[in-house]
Amino acid sequence: MSKSLGIAQLGSEIIRSKASVVTDIKSKKVQDFIDDLLYTCKEQKGMGIAATQVYETKAIFIVSSNPNERYPNAPVMEPEVIINPKIVSHSNEISKEWEGCLSLPGIRALVPRYQSIEVSYTNRLGETINTKYDGFLARIFQHEFDHLNGTVFIDRVDTTRDVVMEVEYQKIIKQETT
Repeated sequence: MSKSLGIAQLGSEIIRSKASVVTDIKSKKVQDFIDDLLYTCKEQKGMGIAATQVYETKAIFIVSSNPNERYPNAPVMEPEVIINPKIVSHSNEISKEWEGCLSLPGIRALVPRYQSIEVSYTNRLGETINTKYDGFLARIFQHEFDHLNGTVFIDRVDTTRDVVMEVEYQKIIKQETT
């Protein structure tokens, strides 16, 4: 049975750690960890979650988009397990959109990211996947990919004026959706 994993907060050494390549993808230990990571992502209503956020230095993350109170316009998708990811190429176009993070609760920021990316990764079955993500899904992928390298979203802001607290963010998105 899957269990909820604790979320490391900014300041914890693991958040700034670099993840290690996963070689034993089909092992029971890794498969059980993936189940727990999926469960934790859903329970926390995250758009994604990386292994380093739950105290594991494995190159694994989840991309999972569903509309919620923080991201009312998010596309709907089934959660994808991403193992040993690589960004193969990216667009020249960069967009600046709102992001938050389970490891930095209560903080939101406008973060510049590539609008589209081509990626390669291994899924939980051990299959190599080559695909392209655009818009919000590309943003989630890049955000979680950063976690595997010890980078958090506030490291990427152009100015600290692009950082707001959750209560102010809620006011902003209410204005944008009305």
